[in-house]
Amino acid sequence: MAAFAGTGARVGINYLKHYGQRSIGTAPDENDLHERNAEVVYKTFSELKGGPLKLAQMLSIDQNLLPAAYAGQFAKAQYSAPPLSYPLVARTFRREMGKGPLEIFDSFSETAAHGASIGQVHKATKDGHTYAVKVQYPGVAESLRSDLRIVKPVALQIIGFRERDVEGYFREVESRLLEETDYTLELQRSMELSQASAHLEGVSFPRYFPEFSCRRILTMDWVDAITLDRFAKSAASREERDRIGQALWDFYDFQIHTLHLFHADPHPGNFLVRDGGLVVLDFGCTKKIEQVFYRRHFRFLDERLLEDRAALEEALVDLEIVLPDDPEKFRSRLREFCASSIAILARPFRDGHFDFSDPAFMRSIYDLGEQNRRDESLRSLRGQRGSPDSIYVNRAYFGLYSLLSAIGARVKTRLPEWLREPEGSGINS
Repeated sequence: MAAFAGTGARVGINYLKHYGQRSIGTAPDENDLHERNAEVVYKTFSELKGGPLKLAQMLSIDQNLLPAAYAGQFAKAQYSAPPLSYPLVARTFRREMGKGPLEIFDSFSETAAHGASIGQVHKATKDGHTYAVKVQYPGVAESLRSDLRIVKPVALQIIGFRERDVEGYFREVESRLLEETDYTLELQRSMELSQASAHLEGVSFPRYFPEFSCRRILTMDWVDAITLDRFAKSAASREERDRIGQALWDFYDFQIHTLHLFHADPHPGNFLVRDGGLVVLDFGCTKKIEQVFYRRHFRFLDERLLEDRAALEEALVDLEIVLPDDPEKFRSRLREFCASSIAILARPFRDGHFDFSDPAFMRSIYDLGEQNRRDESLRSLRGQRGSPDSIYVNRAYFGLYSLLSAIGARVKTRLPEWLREPEGSGINS
């Protein structure tokens, strides 16, 4: 709370300086003000780790959700955080495992190889094998709820939402974040989903080691590879890009549409490229979706909704986007909004293949988001719009589209089987 109070004071001082300078005609560009404030907010989030830093990571995925200055700063949360000191790492080992790191492993790096929001990764060896050991920051799990209560007003102010309209969404985010602090659950999900997805061509997973893991420590194979964003910027051939992109598409397609339990943290640091294949890391954030919600949500991939006003409205009511007491002017605007969204977001599913290397596709998504963000009729809507279960499904697909576009991949796609039924039966399934 003290950290946030100090942050608020520094942000306030920046505003006072800026508008004071503007009154005498010497103020710098307003973007400079946003840059300075974003830097102050991110510095606080990164030092606090846990909920604040995780929220920054989530918000940074969608470029339309944040002002550009905040998006740029928060994107740092995907990879880096101030490292935890080694004595605290050793203390976590003794508390959780009953032994220090060097009593378990032959070697253990004192400096973290990677740092993130919930924990950091160290490199270790034992009997000639190299391991990646993820150690959770002390106190993260215990303080997460209070962290989110404190950070919520800051997040709401940045993105411009009212608390009562997004309360259900914050509860969903809190539930997933609390799951991420349970490394025992992550170990179970990692092993289950890796095994279930092992048949996918071009996709592999590190092995996990229960004997070196517990609720705050998770041990897996160390993987020497490059992250997906580095691969995207490399001199990789068109064939290599298509192969990696297809593996990524198939991975999400199988987990979402067959398993209904999926990896819900699609940032490039969680995907590596090695020997022409895709390696998937970090099942800490996963989402299970029930059959009823699954059908209601993915019904919007059916282009026939664009030609059937009654079916479109029924679908919007089922997914809680249109509320029972909405007047017709709002219903009409929501139908227009969703029709525009379907026309763009369902495009990769239409022809059985899609070229994500065309920058016009992602630009059309950003343009749609910006247009809707500025639409006063949408901003004036009251109440929670859409099921909270949609958050992580949308996050997964937005992340997937963004990653495939960064790679510049051409992929084979397909609609779910139940949406390929004959005319007249698929829409109302």
